[in-house]
Amino acid sequence: MDWIEANGASVRYELSGSGSETVVLIHEVGGLIESWDDAVGAFQRSFRVLRYDQRGFGLSEKTHVITMDGIVADLAALLDALGLRAPVHLAGCAMGAAIALAFAGRHPRRAARIVAASPATWANADRVVAQKRIDDTERGGVRAVEQASLNASYPESMRALDRARFERFRRRWLGNDPEAMAAILRMSTNPAFDLSPDLARIAAPTLVIGCTHDGIRTPDMVAKVAASIPGAKYVEASSGHFMVVETPELFVELAVPFLKSASEVGG
Repeated sequence: MDWIEANGASVRYELSGSGSETVVLIHEVGGLIESWDDAVGAFQRSFRVLRYDQRGFGLSEKTHVITMDGIVADLAALLDALGLRAPVHLAGCAMGAAIALAFAGRHPRRAARIVAASPATWANADRVVAQKRIDDTERGGVRAVEQASLNASYPESMRALDRARFERFRRRWLGNDPEAMAAILRMSTNPAFDLSPDLARIAAPTLVIGCTHDGIRTPDMVAKVAASIPGAKYVEASSGHFMVVETPELFVELAVPFLKSASEVGG
């Protein structure tokens, strides 16, 4: 792992694996490179793999202002800084999935294929509840919203599959910078947050996954996202909001064959 300057920020990244095609793995809100630890090996066997900490998270440069325009510009600049000019595959869950879709909509020539699980593409939280969560995060840190947040995103049905995995995730999640968390919550819960124009412009083959244990982006919501993307394929999986963390094996089972099919059919 190393750091590189991209779009005016110091970004931690890892470029690994082998293959003629590159897949970018994009983490969730409050995530970081390590969110992909239990899944990355399967991608590395078939692709060159780029993981990175988004600005504000992990060990990348911190910020108090986050916008989707900035997030997409950061990713484009990171690809440029690393000399990755050819179209890349994009994979993510939750906000990571939304970032993948936004990037593909705004840079259609740079996106090869997309896998998006539980994408957060419009504001669906009650405004009063959302503002309280932002205020609580700023005043008391991430721990102040731990119970309500994780009960919805990582429910008991998913925790029971692997208690150690959940505890590792929870402790890591608590280490987030409260101001960066509040900033991305402001973006994603603002009534003006809506990626519908980006979805309509996506030209890349796209697999959208709805997760049956997701209390934040229900399968019905995610199916609507898929219907807004030209030619997208929609499937449902037994997982939660942070699919790649909660059920990494299942994410790999769906994502890798879909991404590999590009080379098998000649692109």
